[in-house]
Amino acid sequence: MKNTAFILSFMLLGAGCQSHPEPAETDAPAAKEAIETATDQVTLTAEELQLAGVQTTLLTPRVLGEGLKVNGVLDVPPDQLVAVSAPLGGIVESTSLLQGTRVRKGQVLAVIRNPEFIQLQQSYLEIQSQLTYARAELARQQELVKEEVAPAKNLQRAQAEYGALQAQAAGQLARLRLAGLPAGRRPIVSTATLRAPQDAYVKAVNVTVGQSVTPTETLFELVDPRHLHVELTVFEKDVPQLRADQRIRFTLPNDSSAERTASVYLIGRTVDAQQRTVRVHGHLDQENDPALLPGMFVRAVVETSARRVPALPDKAVVDYEGKQYVFRLESSADKQQVFRMLEVRRGEQADGYSAILLPDARAGARYATDGAYSLLSKLKNAGEEE
Repeated sequence: MKNTAFILSFMLLGAGCQSHPEPAETDAPAAKEAIETATDQVTLTAEELQLAGVQTTLLTPRVLGEGLKVNGVLDVPPDQLVAVSAPLGGIVESTSLLQGTRVRKGQVLAVIRNPEFIQLQQSYLEIQSQLTYARAELARQQELVKEEVAPAKNLQRAQAEYGALQAQAAGQLARLRLAGLPAGRRPIVSTATLRAPQDAYVKAVNVTVGQSVTPTETLFELVDPRHLHVELTVFEKDVPQLRADQRIRFTLPNDSSAERTASVYLIGRTVDAQQRTVRVHGHLDQENDPALLPGMFVRAVVETSARRVPALPDKAVVDYEGKQYVFRLESSADKQQVFRMLEVRRGEQADGYSAILLPDARAGARYATDGAYSLLSKLKNAGEEE
């Protein structure tokens, strides 16, 4: 009986042991996944992002290693450069313009004084008086001829005199408008205003107050930079590589990180005899850029191939233990951003960009550029502390 009770107790004890699974075996995959997640993700607060200077960009198709490197300048079309002069000359009485001043169409640029202005207005008023008399005389002669009281030649003479005075009045009025003087007003003035013909910026001021100027002198030079274009200088040996509509990438010497784009519009048909170069005219893809000014020097690359590869700036790729990595932005919420470190293969490099071979490429994903090494440092330091 005692043996039977002992066997029964052992069986119950064994069954109780088998009913409780080992927690270590069941939770092992979850723990392993948590460890792996912690080793390839890094979270930065808003303050840390600002301190590290982290910036992001998209993985974009780009032509690498097959572009024509050239130099050039930013310029404006001839119709956007305006030389302002005083049509009848005179003495500059006042002007407040400075180089770089923004002016609107019709804005006063300068006031010009000239004694001839008085004579112009006086002559116009006299002609207007003569016209009044000639108009009345013409009407009287028409009535007399109609009643057969006066000969027809009197009417013809009156018509000729009236037509001549009309021509004189029209010519005098045109001169007044050209000089910027009022027409038919009293009192007569001795000054005229020069006004801006269009919205523009003052490129040069060539006069001072009190200076005597002639009609052929350029008093002000205005420029409208809204329609800038890029003028490239290409050596004649490279001209066969150029085609219309080819993409142009260019940067400013003082800001090589900000790249702008244009397209080839015109290729010059003459070669400079001394420099052996050809001028290439390109239209900007984005106009009205406040950072661009006429005359700025640019460094450009004309894409001579249509083959494009996914690329990121060189500073987006970090080297660690003989491998290359990028940091992809996974989430951005609650003033925090989470980045995941991904291993990549770097392809050809050119113009500050690298071709990126990324197996898990997502459309619209953003990758860290500035501050990528700061993310690597924080990630590895966190791993060592654990």
